[in-house]
Amino acid sequence: MCPSGSTALAPESRPRPHAGFSLLFPPEPGWVRAARDAVRTALAPAHADCKPELADTAVLLTSEVVTNAVNACRHTGCSSPIALHAEWATGGVRVHVHDHAPGAPRLDPPRRRAPDEQPENGNGMLLVSAFATDWGICRHGPGTGKTVWFTLADGV
Repeated sequence: MCPSGSTALAPESRPRPHAGFSLLFPPEPGWVRAARDAVRTALAPAHADCKPELADTAVLLTSEVVTNAVNACRHTGCSSPIALHAEWATGGVRVHVHDHAPGAPRLDPPRRRAPDEQPENGNGMLLVSAFATDWGICRHGPGTGKTVWFTLADGV
């Protein structure tokens, strides 16, 4: 599994998932909402083990990571599908988003700006870094593409 250096929900220590799902979709902006809705719907029955705040954060971060994947594909002409995989267990939530576009999302350090200078986009990875228990970017095999993943531990 991609996050071998992960300490949060490490594969050898995390509980067996209660549930999970995968979704393949084209790199089109309309699918960001579909991905977000899929995570929201999938986590709804798990609220006994997954606090609503944790589910809300998972939905937000999924939206940001999927938006980055869609934008990367659209800007590089990559038409291969994006893959979303999410799983949850008593210990928390793990989400993976894989695209075939070259490069990786940037995590630019925040800087002070005037209120009218605030960018409308470009803050997705800052949100992931701020709210995820753990996260990373993996590259697989010889070709382009990467997986951006994050975990959210329950109780954090």
